Amino acid sequence: MRVVLTGGGTGGHIYPAVAIARQCEVEDPATEFLYIGGERGLESKLVPQENLPFQSIDITGFRRKLSLDNVKTIMRFFRGVKRSKTLLADFKPDVVIGTGGYVCGPVVYAAAKLGIPTIIHEQNAIPGLTNQFLSRYADTVAVSFEGSEGSFPKAKRAIYTGNPRATTVLSANRERGFASLGIPMEAPIVLIVGGSRGAKAINDAMIGIAPLTSKLPGVHFVYVTGDAYFEQTREAIRAKLGAMNNHLHIVPYVHNMPEVLAATSLIVNRAGASFLAEITSLGIPSVLIPSPNVTNNHQEANARQLEDAGASRMILEKDLTAELLFSKLEEIMTDSSVREAMSAAASRLGKPDSAAAITEEIRRLTGKR
Repeated sequence: MRVVLTGGGTGGHIYPAVAIARQCEVEDPATEFLYIGGERGLESKLVPQENLPFQSIDITGFRRKLSLDNVKTIMRFFRGVKRSKTLLADFKPDVVIGTGGYVCGPVVYAAAKLGIPTIIHEQNAIPGLTNQFLSRYADTVAVSFEGSEGSFPKAKRAIYTGNPRATTVLSANRERGFASLGIPMEAPIVLIVGGSRGAKAINDAMIGIAPLTSKLPGVHFVYVTGDAYFEQTREAIRAKLGAMNNHLHIVPYVHNMPEVLAATSLIVNRAGASFLAEITSLGIPSVLIPSPNVTNNHQEANARQLEDAGASRMILEKDLTAELLFSKLEEIMTDSSVREAMSAAASRLGKPDSAAAITEEIRRLTGKR
């Protein structure tokens, strides 16, 4: 089978596409891939590292107010469609799969016009503009949150598959997660992370929480600051504590996040859809602090899905203080019944077979069994 993947701008769009590719390889090792991404997007760096053939198009996103840049974007879109048609004609895919981001627009649109079977995957509870546009052309819209199929009224077919990143973390080795952090096996871990680049508001709260961690002496706190915030966060915590506590682990970045997640008892994080797919697949309780700096405030909608189900506690960034955050952590980590109930609720939301659900839809569309 020959598969074209497209999606970009953020890891939340790229990694689901990679997860689909890995599932395709499991089911058919002879599958061939082409990933079409943006010239400027993060995918131009990440996808080649995943050993997936990569081609780029020049495309930018729309601004939400009238702007001359939008005229240029329209021109880039049509040039992108033309280049996509050339790439698709050369590769001759059986299916084209888009996982979000504006680069999907010209690629999936071109595929639909060429009569190639198409799937788009929406990670968030509130659909992005590109996927809303593409939903009328794609053969199938796959959604991450059950019940959000109705967000695509013009779709030919909308199905709940979950997010394929949920499948990726299932095979993670939790022993390596403990070992990589230098933490004894089975010790309770609270993982605090603000996304791949970090988040200032969460790091500021982490600094305030550091002296309070002595109230939970058996718990290991892992602070993932992001490269940009690492030095200042570490020095600010040292200044507060005087001497570092051996139950505080401050790191700029975690390269083996699935393994660390597999070892985690409770996580504090933003509410990006791929991360939520991973933690629900593993049944990890969470305290979510959705980023207010995203389109349509979709992270808050994502977080409310987990909070309403009992899997999470949500704190809006405007309300975030070290004291409030620590009170949530203390409540969960000192009461195993609370933690177990949240874990069970997270597991009920998880869709660990998500990637397989998408490959099943690929087979349905292509007639390949």
